[in-house]
Amino acid sequence: MDSTLFSPLTLRSLTLRNRLWVSPLCQYSSNQQDGVPTDWHLVHLGSFARGGAGLVMAEATAVVPEGRITPRDTGIWNDEQVSAWRRVTDFIHSQGAAAAIQLAHAGRKASAYPEFGTLLGGYTGSGTAPVDRGGWIPEAPSAIAFEPYVTPVAVSATRIQELIQAFADGARRSVEAGFDLVEIHAAHGYLIHQFLSPLSNERDDEFGGTLENRARFLLDIVRAVRAAVPETPMLVRFSATDYTEGGWNEDDTATVAHWALEAGADLFDISSGGLVRAPIPVGPGYQVPLAAHVRTQGEVPVNAVGLITTAEQAEQILRDGHADAIMMGREFMRDPHAPLRFARELGVEFAESDDIWPPQYVRAKI
Repeated sequence: MDSTLFSPLTLRSLTLRNRLWVSPLCQYSSNQQDGVPTDWHLVHLGSFARGGAGLVMAEATAVVPEGRITPRDTGIWNDEQVSAWRRVTDFIHSQGAAAAIQLAHAGRKASAYPEFGTLLGGYTGSGTAPVDRGGWIPEAPSAIAFEPYVTPVAVSATRIQELIQAFADGARRSVEAGFDLVEIHAAHGYLIHQFLSPLSNERDDEFGGTLENRARFLLDIVRAVRAAVPETPMLVRFSATDYTEGGWNEDDTATVAHWALEAGADLFDISSGGLVRAPIPVGPGYQVPLAAHVRTQGEVPVNAVGLITTAEQAEQILRDGHADAIMMGREFMRDPHAPLRFARELGVEFAESDDIWPPQYVRAKI
């Protein structure tokens, strides 16, 4: 079969072997609370590369310690982390996949308890982890809480410039660590999304008010990252809607995505929600129409994500022109070899030089 899903895609000088990619998946598994990836990350991410993914993206990785979602998140703010990530990227490359990292700052949703287990010295809880349990005071564009989290401190103009530089430094360290692509996390209610949405940004300076001003933080980050890593492909992940009247929406996303393309980004990863507590109409491919809207109205390349679980579904999304690539999260966790299975189900035949099957697994083709 002539498959769009298993055709290559080139971003700048990087050619990805197919269009079936791994979404960033938070693991909360940096054991020493120092942001250093562990053997878990090597096996977790390496399994997806072995399974045939075109792009394997590491989880939301903080550019400053205060940007972690939880004290157990990974980071990219120092050289120890760079060295540990290099072990992961080397293995991903050995399996023929490209390695990506999501650069992140959680803003008012930072310093949270991890989702699972007694991972904070035996403590469990919900909302913000206090300082005596490994947490810190979060920062945000405005002092507006995400309940039941504590009220954050509004960042100063000086701190905004420091954070823009931190994203640029994180991108540079990512390339040193062997990552082929970086993604700026502007979704799911984290710091950049908080600047974008009028529901969480009440600033009266050049970073608040109009859409142009609310987008300034993101666009300054995109320009700074592009200057730091001129040849590295850059994605931006957006939540295309807050699912709340008066909030950020798909038209805003399309407009700002086009601005970000002009500022140096290459492709847009379209998700949704996370800024405020609102009902989300979840179902198979529920975010695909959002990706298609941003692609058409913003005149930008996008990938689609959100309960995409079958080979036929993924192939059809691309053939219908709704997206340029597919990201999956839960389906990859259920089956790290989903690309091998999808290729078999679609009847894709690979040239020997392009085969995504590891030689150790070739006998399973039949």
